[in-house]
Amino acid sequence: MSDDVTPMMAQYLEIKGQHPGALLFYRMGDFYEMFFQDAVLASEALDIALTKRGTHQGAPIQMCGVPVHSAEGYLLALIRKGFRVAIAEQMEDPAEAKKRGYKAVVKRDVVRLVTPGTLTEDTLLEARRANYLCAFAEVREEGALAWADISTGEFRVMTCPGARLGAELARLGPREVLVSEAREATWREVVEEAGAQVTALGRGSFDSSGSEARVARLYGVAGLASFGAFTRAEVSAMGALVDYLELTQRGKLPLLRAPVREASGGTVQMDGATRRNLELTQALSGGREGSLLSVIDRTVTSAGARLLEARLGSPSRDVAVVRERLGRVAWVIEGDRHGLRDALRMVPDMDRALSRLALERGGPRDLAAVRAGLVGAARVAALVAGGPLFDEALLGHEELVGLLEAALVAEPPLLARDGGFVAEGFHAELDQTRRLRDEGRGVVGEMQAEFVAETGIGSLKIKHNNVLGYFIETTTTHEATMRGNPRFIHRQTTANQVRFSTVELSELETRILNAGNLALEIEKGIFERLRAAVLERAAQVAAAARALAEIDLAAGLAELAVSEDWVAPQIEESRAFVVEGGRHPVVEAALRRQGVAFVPNDCGLTQAGVPAIWLITGPNMGGKSTFLRQNALIALLAQMGSYVPARRAVIGVVGQIFSRVGAADDLARGRSTFMVEMVETAAILNQADESALVILDEIGRGTATWDGLSIAWAVLENLQAVNRCRALFATHYHELTALAGKLQGVRNATLAVREWEGEVVFLHEVKEGAADRSYGVQVARLAGLPMAVVERAKVVLEALEKGDRERPSKALIDDLPLFRAVAEAPKPVAKESQVEKRLKEVSADELSPREALALIYELKGLAG
Repeated sequence: MSDDVTPMMAQYLEIKGQHPGALLFYRMGDFYEMFFQDAVLASEALDIALTKRGTHQGAPIQMCGVPVHSAEGYLLALIRKGFRVAIAEQMEDPAEAKKRGYKAVVKRDVVRLVTPGTLTEDTLLEARRANYLCAFAEVREEGALAWADISTGEFRVMTCPGARLGAELARLGPREVLVSEAREATWREVVEEAGAQVTALGRGSFDSSGSEARVARLYGVAGLASFGAFTRAEVSAMGALVDYLELTQRGKLPLLRAPVREASGGTVQMDGATRRNLELTQALSGGREGSLLSVIDRTVTSAGARLLEARLGSPSRDVAVVRERLGRVAWVIEGDRHGLRDALRMVPDMDRALSRLALERGGPRDLAAVRAGLVGAARVAALVAGGPLFDEALLGHEELVGLLEAALVAEPPLLARDGGFVAEGFHAELDQTRRLRDEGRGVVGEMQAEFVAETGIGSLKIKHNNVLGYFIETTTTHEATMRGNPRFIHRQTTANQVRFSTVELSELETRILNAGNLALEIEKGIFERLRAAVLERAAQVAAAARALAEIDLAAGLAELAVSEDWVAPQIEESRAFVVEGGRHPVVEAALRRQGVAFVPNDCGLTQAGVPAIWLITGPNMGGKSTFLRQNALIALLAQMGSYVPARRAVIGVVGQIFSRVGAADDLARGRSTFMVEMVETAAILNQADESALVILDEIGRGTATWDGLSIAWAVLENLQAVNRCRALFATHYHELTALAGKLQGVRNATLAVREWEGEVVFLHEVKEGAADRSYGVQVARLAGLPMAVVERAKVVLEALEKGDRERPSKALIDDLPLFRAVAEAPKPVAKESQVEKRLKEVSADELSPREALALIYELKGLAG
C-alpha cells in the first residue's frame, strides 16, 4: 500500500479526530478494529496481538481488533482500566456502498461513547450495585451535585457546598464525575479519592439558562417548576449531566425518571474517612467481603440489593420514616416470610431491562424480564395485601402482561436479530412464513397433491432446478389436459416431458426463498411494537419495580433479624444512647465461622440527660476498636430501618457519625500517619454538633508521648465542652482517666483481662473503671517477638514505671544495663506420661463397654 491515505483510513482519521480522548472501535465486518496509538494502548490493556496494516506517512500502521460478538467483555476490561471507548458502527450495508463505486467507503459514525458512568449492559454492570454518574456545579459560590444511574432511571440532585463534595461522593460511590474544565484541577483530587473518574466539560455544559431548557426538553415540559423548586446551581448540575448523556448516547437519551431534590439534612452525615473506618460497603483490605454490607445483605433481587446499599449509606434522621421502615420489617417477621421471599426470587431486574429498551440496546430477553417482573408483582401483591408493604403500583398490568405472554416464547434469545422469540399463534403471517422456511418441501408436497386432485394426473410432480426454479412436470401424454386448464402456464417442453407453472407456485417459490429473511423482518417489527408497548407504560413498570425493591429490602432485613437474633431498636427524638448486649455483626460472623462466641457488651451514653463520653482504656487486643465500631454500626443500622445486633437498644436520633479508628500514611499527598490522624480529628472537631456520635481511637499516638497526651487531653475536653456530643474515646494514656472525676458526663470504662501463670487472657468484656496498664509487652510476646526482646522490654518498662517520667532520657538510659543479645533457651520437651503411653496402645473402636470401664480404672490408677 502506498503512503497516500486510503479512503477508509481518511474516514477513520476523521472520526478519530472528533473523539481524541477515547479509543475508537471502528467496525469492519465482524470486528472492531483499532489503529495507531489506540491499537498500542488497547493491545497492552487487553493482552491481544498487535499487528500492522499498511503504512501512513512512511511508518507502519499499528492495528489490533476484537470480535463484535464478544466486544462487551473487552469493553468492560477497558472501562475498568480507565479508558473511554467510542463505537463507530457501519451505517449502511456494504452492498449499498458498492453502488456508489468500487472505491466507495461504507458510511460509519459513532453511535455511542462508552464511559464508566454510562453503562447499561448486564455484562458491564454489577447487578447488585448502582452505577452512578455525577455532575458537580458551582454558581456564585453555591454548589450542587446531581447524580443519575442510567441503567435504572434514577435521577437526583441536592445542594452541596464544595466542602461536602468528598463526603457525598463517598456516600454515593459514583463511577464518573463531571466537573467544569475551569475547576478540574480544584476537584480532581477529591473525585479520585472517592474512587471515581474525572470528566471535564466545557463551561457551556454548566450554563444554568441553557441547562434548564435542556432538562425541560428531556421531559417534554415548558419548565422545571412541576418537578419542584431548584437552585441555579442544581439546575446547572442537572443540565451538565443531561448534556453529557446527549453526547455519549448520541441522541438516544435514557429513560430518566423525574428529578428528585434531596434534602441534605435528612440523612445521617458521614465523611469518607468514617465510611472507610466503619467498613460499610468495602473492607479496609479491599473488596466487599468483610464489610457490613456483605454480612447484612439477605435480599434476593438485584434492585433490593441496590436499595439496601443506598439505605446503608444514607440512614434517615426522620423518626417517623425510621419507625415506618421498622414496622415493615416487623410485619414481614410476623407473616409468611418464606413465601414472600420465594415469590421475590422470581422477579428479574425490570429497571435495567427498561433502560436498555429505551436506549434501543434491549432485546427479547428484556421484554421477558418485564413480563416475569409484572407477573411476580401480582403474586407478591397478593402476599402483602392489607399490610404496610402493599403498593397499588404492583397491580394493573394485566393488559401488558397478556400481550407479552401471548407474544413471547418462554425462553427468548438475547438479541432480536436472532429471531425465534415470537410465540407460535401470535402472528398468522409469521407462522406461515416460518412453516415455509422450516417445512418448504412439505408445503410444496401439499400443493402437488392439490394439482393431482384437480387434474386427475397421478404422475404429476412439482420439481426444482436452478434455471426454472419450481415447476410442474408431467408426461407429454397429458399435455392436452394441462393446456386445457387456464390455471397452468406452459414453461418448457422436452422429448418426453412437459413443464408448467402457476401464479400460486411462483408466489410460493418467492416466499420459500425469502422466508428466512421475511420471518426475521416480521419478528423485528413485532419486537418494535412490543418495545413501544412497554415504553408506553414505562412509568407504571418502573413504579412496580421500586415497590418490589422496597418489599425485598424489608423481607431481607426480616430474614436477617430472625436468623441472627437481632432486636427492634427504640428510636426517639432525644439524645439517648443505650445499648444492652450489643455485638459487632461482622466480627460475630467471623468468630462464628471459627466456632467462637462473641462477647456482647453494654453501652450507655446518657447521664442525667447529658450526653456522655466514655473514656475507654485497656489492653491491646482487648477489643476496644471492636466495641467502638459496633456501637456506631448499631446506630447506623437502627436509623436505616433495620433491627440491630443487641438485646435492647434505645437510640436518640444521631445526626452525624464520625469515626477515627486506625490510620495509615497518605504518601501520595505527603502526609504521615500522624498528619492523617490530625487532619481527620480536626474535621471531627470542626463539624460535630450535639447530634453527633463520635468514636475516636488512640488520638495522639503518632507523636512523642507528652505531645500525644496533651493533644488527646485537649481533644477530649473539646468534645465535652464545645461539641457536646456523644462519644467513645479509647486511649492508652491512662493519665486521662483522672478527667472522669472533673468533666461532667465523662466516665471511665475498661476492657477486662486476667493473668494466669504469666499469660494474659483477654475477656473482651467492657466494665466500669480504668485500666492500670496496657499489657503491650505481653501482646508483643503473643505476636512472636524474640524472647530476648520481650525480656529486655520488661526491664525497660519496670525502670520507666519506677522512675520519674520527667527525668531526662539520658539519665534513665545511663541507669539501665546494656542490652545483650542472648540465644533463646530451647523450649522444654514434655516427657510422655504413663497415661499417654497407655492411651496410644488403645484402639477405642474395639473396646467393649466392660473393657472401657476397666480402662478408666486403670488410667485412674496410673494418674495416682
